[in-house]
Amino acid sequence: MNQLEGSVAIAASSAAEPSDLLLALRGSGQALYIGLAEDAYIIASEPYGVVEDTPMYLRLDGDVPADPSNPASRGQVVCLRGNVAGSAAGIERWAYDGTALSVSSSELDTAQITTRDIDRGDSPHFLLKEIGEAAGSFRKTLRGKLIDGAHGLEVVLGDAVLSPEMRAGLADGSINRVIAIGQGTAAVAARALVEGLAAFAPRTNLRVTSALATELSGFDLADSMTDTLVIAVSQSGTTTDTNRTVDLVRARGGHIVAIVNRRNSDLTDRADGVLYTSDGRDVEMSVASTKAFYAQIAACFLLAAAIADVVAPGGSTDRAEVLESLRALPAALEATFALRPEIARAAHDVAPSRRYWAIVGNGANRIAAEEVRIKLSELCYKAIACDGTEDKKHIDLSSEPMILVCAAGLQGSTADDVAKEVAIYRAHKAAPVVIASQGEERFSAALHVISVPVVHPRLAFVLSAMVGHLFGYEAALAIDAQARPLREARAAIDEAIAAGLAGDGEQLLRGLQPTIAPSATRYFDSLRSGALDGNLEASTASRLASLWRYALGIASLESYQLEHGKVGTPGVVLEDLTIALSSAIDELTRPIDAIKHQAKTVTVGISRSDETLMQVPLVREVLVAGAPRDRLSYTTLRTLASLEPLVDEVLGYTRYAIEGQVDSNGHDEATVVIVDRGGLGRELRSRTVDHPELRGTKRWVAVERTVLVAKGRSDGRTVIIVPEIKDGEPTGLALLHVRLREDLALPVLRSVLQGYRNRYGAIKHAVTETEPVFRDDLLVDVPVIDLMTEPVNDLAERWRS
Repeated sequence: MNQLEGSVAIAASSAAEPSDLLLALRGSGQALYIGLAEDAYIIASEPYGVVEDTPMYLRLDGDVPADPSNPASRGQVVCLRGNVAGSAAGIERWAYDGTALSVSSSELDTAQITTRDIDRGDSPHFLLKEIGEAAGSFRKTLRGKLIDGAHGLEVVLGDAVLSPEMRAGLADGSINRVIAIGQGTAAVAARALVEGLAAFAPRTNLRVTSALATELSGFDLADSMTDTLVIAVSQSGTTTDTNRTVDLVRARGGHIVAIVNRRNSDLTDRADGVLYTSDGRDVEMSVASTKAFYAQIAACFLLAAAIADVVAPGGSTDRAEVLESLRALPAALEATFALRPEIARAAHDVAPSRRYWAIVGNGANRIAAEEVRIKLSELCYKAIACDGTEDKKHIDLSSEPMILVCAAGLQGSTADDVAKEVAIYRAHKAAPVVIASQGEERFSAALHVISVPVVHPRLAFVLSAMVGHLFGYEAALAIDAQARPLREARAAIDEAIAAGLAGDGEQLLRGLQPTIAPSATRYFDSLRSGALDGNLEASTASRLASLWRYALGIASLESYQLEHGKVGTPGVVLEDLTIALSSAIDELTRPIDAIKHQAKTVTVGISRSDETLMQVPLVREVLVAGAPRDRLSYTTLRTLASLEPLVDEVLGYTRYAIEGQVDSNGHDEATVVIVDRGGLGRELRSRTVDHPELRGTKRWVAVERTVLVAKGRSDGRTVIIVPEIKDGEPTGLALLHVRLREDLALPVLRSVLQGYRNRYGAIKHAVTETEPVFRDDLLVDVPVIDLMTEPVNDLAERWRS
């Protein structure tokens, strides 16, 4: 297991012990839950997987080291004993370094969630059911938090959301930065926090931004983030990239508030405060975070109002109006959902025939546009552009796309300008569909205008998003419907072949012709009208059209070889027609609730492991010595982290620059010069002052580009030599003068040896050359410096009797 890098979540069984199950978890990228059911263990990646059988579970922790001073103890390995399945006694657990970790009853959690009846009821798809439930989810999120007060509506969020410490930090300015993060649709919803604070606290020194979680962890982390409040938005609470970023922010002293749907999720365990969307118990099905998106918007506005109450107690002039509109928004969402027939007509009219699509919006409607782009691309298998409304005319109108314009809530000259943009789209043969507020009559150039209820302009984008969701749903249905006649024809062929009808291929084909002819007619009608242009590949369409003609007897089989490269027989035609039908069906099928490439199944997520390694004290000592961060390879960082438990104290350092090319065979004139010293390094005279040639252990490290623990031949001092690498070439060495610990426990010592040049494996293999077994318990009897520096074969003699 120690040879694997990154996040790991593995289950394994052995034929030798078939009733037992082994599990391993390391890193923050995955999760494992062990449910304790009656005579059974239930293993799942989140609590929802176990609660059908048991409310009690153990959550494995793959991220926090069992020994904070030993990074190698990060991660857990578990053996589940089948003969006592369902009990805590049957769970044996170890840290990654081999330290035994008992399972106490206090670690067993009782789920606060239960499985819901996820029957889609009267809805033909889960997605439609969830869009229909969006208003209720929004209303649940507001319940008990947006209340009537003495002076109008008030937002009340308890200390479990914003702790007294966080409120105090916001009030006195020690927390002066707020960053809303997420991934995918949650990142889009997080932008509503920025919109909310712009509405409730327009004049404040608080810096408020939104970012993808991966952008924050990759490019915007500071050594200290005690001045930062991060709002992490996630539907499931298990989003790898978000959770990893939260870990990195917390390690730097940052404050975390989670907006999340699921109780008992990984994100809730990491956060200082949690604001649950809906009631924290919703089961989200089908396309990710559709219903949750609306609840996340509600939560972001609630949290924005609560923060504004702390940093800008006076509030804004339109605060009351925004809160009133927030409370009324569920009714507006229900009214918008009722527009589904009108939205369906627009989608069926323009979506199937257009190969290129785009979504545009300005102001808060950019949030809606980004969200709709995500859902339409997932539902309809399209790569969709998303641009600012006024910017679109400068970008790709030459593709003559279908353009969905999010324009709800626009007023005055801004609405006038957008109307002009729509006219430009239409003049360039695009197909604009506009989402506007009721009573708006400026968009006559659009092919369709969907009118939504009037709400506060700050919140109208939410209705644009719902229309976009419904439009995507109906567009997917319209595209999928084009495959229906093809499915009918394929089913008829399959049934005839399965029935084993008497006669040869010619008779079979002749008997099928009356059945498949109507399907062919509908196909050719769609082909002539251009309805298939948007989603069927030209090669597929032409091949299928040709095969229809041969199957129906319109074209002679004599010319089949010329067109298709093989001799035409009735059996060959039927086989090729079935293949072509299947290809066309695949290109047109839009299953709605089953996404072709679901993100959860193809995404591992970030590790940002080097960021964690940068916090290891030994690594920081190397950086303090002056080694540039970008010249420490990942292998070097991992080795230093493994050596950390071994080092009792860093006494000083000497840093060298390598001048000249280093040849692995020694055919060079490379030299080293001292560029800096510190601590003990200042007191010692270096050989390189008089003899600057790169030689000895320093050359060895430069050639191997690997960290080396060494002992001075003349003075017996222990050093760790670290290579600095640029573009694959050694440019310098950082030499640390260290004192080693002599009292390491066996599991820690084993972990150190495994992480340093795989000394553990080398010693074991050397011993077992002559001995039947390797007793690693004898490692503790050997001086640590000898284990790290003596030749392996010399060490092996200590095990030989």
